Amino acid sequence: QVQLEESGGGSVQAGGSLRVSCVASGYIPERNCVGWFRWAPGNEREGVAAISRDGGTVYADSVKGRFTISQNEYKTTVYLQMNNLKPEDTAMYYCAADRVCAGWTQRKTWRDSGRGTQVTVSS
Repeated sequence: QVQLEESGGGSVQAGGSLRVSCVASGYIPERNCVGWFRWAPGNEREGVAAISRDGGTVYADSVKGRFTISQNEYKTTVYLQMNNLKPEDTAMYYCAADRVCAGWTQRKTWRDSGRGTQVTVSS
């Protein structure tokens, strides 16, 4: 079993920056990959970014060049730095974990996820 707890998020104007964090604990094989998906009302879930324990990263095309995912040396905390935010980035951001990162940005479901943190970008 994996436990995931998000923090950060908030409200910012377009062009601004925010960082969300996720503390991950539990059975390591089930959190070989930790990342984020977002969900806005009326939209499907979107896999945003993920990072594997060996440091490999994947990003959705919609956030490439603006978002950066990283992790601490102990692989227990994953960060998502979000720069040049746009109103369309407004969503609930969820930390998620799985055994592999393959297909992260195409998925609509994830093995484990946290409760989410709200990110709101105003124009």
